[in-house]
Amino acid sequence: MTLPALPEETFRRVLCVVAHPDDMEYGTSAAVARWTARGIEVGYLLLTRGEAGMPNPPEETARLRAAEQRAACDVVGVEHLTILEHPDGVLVYGLDLRRDICREIRRFKPDVVYRTGHDVETPYGYDQADHRAAGLAALDAVRDAGNRWVFPDQIDEEHLEPHSVRWLITPAFGGAGATHGVDVTGEPLRRGVASLEAHAAYLAALPDHPAPADFIPEFTAVNGKAMGVEHAVLFRADDLQAPMDLPGND
Repeated sequence: MTLPALPEETFRRVLCVVAHPDDMEYGTSAAVARWTARGIEVGYLLLTRGEAGMPNPPEETARLRAAEQRAACDVVGVEHLTILEHPDGVLVYGLDLRRDICREIRRFKPDVVYRTGHDVETPYGYDQADHRAAGLAALDAVRDAGNRWVFPDQIDEEHLEPHSVRWLITPAFGGAGATHGVDVTGEPLRRGVASLEAHAAYLAALPDHPAPADFIPEFTAVNGKAMGVEHAVLFRADDLQAPMDLPGND
């Protein structure tokens, strides 16, 4: 069965919530490049500055990685970049994290929230702890954002409004659990590769890291087979506003 395309006609604004600089650039940014080229506004919310990701002193690393992330955003047409200062490497799931993500959802008012998964094991091995904390907190913050009685100070004091997200999307690495895909053949893929290349200093600090132009087209080509296209990025997409499918509703 061929996977359907994510219905881009149903959304105009996407918020991507990730733990670190560079997390968006391992494939997903190619989909972002497609969306921005079609006039869809995309914002990034990074929960940490990535200061623990290189051998340099943390403050130096944080400045460097923020600059590289800004360059990566420019490649794929993302203007709205917010970087928080939760501690890198020891990101903690909890109310503080949920509150900050909820605030950004209420500010940006996305139709779609992209988040990383929160499973311990992935098709590529055990996932990093910050990714899991970010994924679970984003999942809960989507629900928080629509409830005016959760973090009501944001409404009463910061003059934000509750906001209900329609789509929650999660990367389906290796195709596991995928429900939809985005065709990134051609220019979106080229820009996606270039966005990871923008993290040049960070990648240089990782021993034996493969060249982005080598491995990203390789796995997007595998994904493309699931959609019947040359290159694709796959997601699990949940329509949070779809009618509830209760047992017995046949």
